[in-house]
Amino acid sequence: MTKSRTQNARAYRRVAAAVDAVCAVAADADATTLEEVVDAVAAERGRPIEIADADLGPGVCGQRRYYPTKDIIVLASALPSRDHTLAHELGHIVFDHEGAPAPEVTLEVSDELIAYMLSQRAHQTALEDGEDDQAEWEAETFAAMLMTRLRVFNSRGAGVSVLRFDEALG
Repeated sequence: MTKSRTQNARAYRRVAAAVDAVCAVAADADATTLEEVVDAVAAERGRPIEIADADLGPGVCGQRRYYPTKDIIVLASALPSRDHTLAHELGHIVFDHEGAPAPEVTLEVSDELIAYMLSQRAHQTALEDGEDDQAEWEAETFAAMLMTRLRVFNSRGAGVSVLRFDEALG
């Protein structure tokens, strides 16, 4: 296996393990909605996570704001996919990504960034381009995996019982 493929597999396993851990915390808290999952993660960490809406700069869908005593996830008003953006920002919190000041994030939004977020090769680009791109890839992949898990176990009956059944099966 090449070095790139090994790194790629490890990165996917790291994100999948984080999603598994968040789902286990959610199940213990009987959390079945994304907002309840955020609350469960906050309780597990012993650090509040607030969710707020605001008018953000052009092209900015969400931000994770770190404060000494809490985290705030700020979502842009009128998002087409509010839950996905919330899950993405939760991913930044779960992975404890540093982030960038809001003015820098706003200036960096471009067609290239949008294409990157949609690219099938985003992970390889992240490996080549460094930590910031890796953090975005991790948060985006975390969001996609978490949203899929929430949809699956909420569509199959009581979310917590389905999650526990899935855990039992491995």
